[in-house]
Amino acid sequence: MKNKFLLGLASLTLAAALAGCGSKEESKEQGKAIDENKIVVGVTSGPHEQIAEVAAKVAKENGLEVELKSFSDYVLPNTALAEGDLDANSYQHEPFLDTFNKDHDTDLVPVGKTILNPMGVYSEKYKSFDEIPDGATFGLPNDPTNGARALFVLQEAGYIKLKDGADLTASIRDVEENTKNLKFIELEAAQIPKQLSEVDVAAINTNFALEAGINPKEDSILLESTDSPYVNYIVVRAENENDPTIKKFVEAYQSDEVRAFIEEEFQGSVIPSW
Repeated sequence: MKNKFLLGLASLTLAAALAGCGSKEESKEQGKAIDENKIVVGVTSGPHEQIAEVAAKVAKENGLEVELKSFSDYVLPNTALAEGDLDANSYQHEPFLDTFNKDHDTDLVPVGKTILNPMGVYSEKYKSFDEIPDGATFGLPNDPTNGARALFVLQEAGYIKLKDGADLTASIRDVEENTKNLKFIELEAAQIPKQLSEVDVAAINTNFALEAGINPKEDSILLESTDSPYVNYIVVRAENENDPTIKKFVEAYQSDEVRAFIEEEFQGSVIPSW
């Protein structure tokens, strides 16, 4: 009798464990549900955080609480989103997102346009790019998409030429012509403003420039054109693409109040893109 009882208990325990595994697997397939009254959004510090704070106020007026989590780099907001610690993030353009998905085997998707932060080229030594001497050092971001972005700014201005077929993940190895024989130095994007004095010229993302007190519109010697493919997006996990709470946040972000704040606060250094 004792053996039969233990055997029955073991069977029940195994069945419960298997049922539990099935529930977890089913939950994983269905994705993490988003609270209809609250959303957690990741942003990078600087303009993205400032603008999201205004969007959060608009959302709150419409019954949606928005908790913002600020990050200081470009990888963690996507990692946190993929792992379910965030419901959405707002800081990146689509070329960066595509590269991240490919490299990390994630399925994150854009759901709403936000802003364009035109990349600028800066120098503490020269007032125009034409003044820059032959063989000058040029600092650019070391991540694939933003490094390519800097190269396309130079190509658009006529200072370099990339190989035919070079796409939005082009690298310094794709530079075919280099009229000023620039010596490219790849640096961590967030650190370039601090290292600007150590190079002759450098390409800096707008959010990092503004944090360092650099105004892209006034201080740059080259500035990315407004037809750039590097518009930023609100991004979510694929299973939440059509979630009504997500849509409510996108609507709050793309409101007249947020547009007015961007135009007044940044004076053309950050551009609404919806």
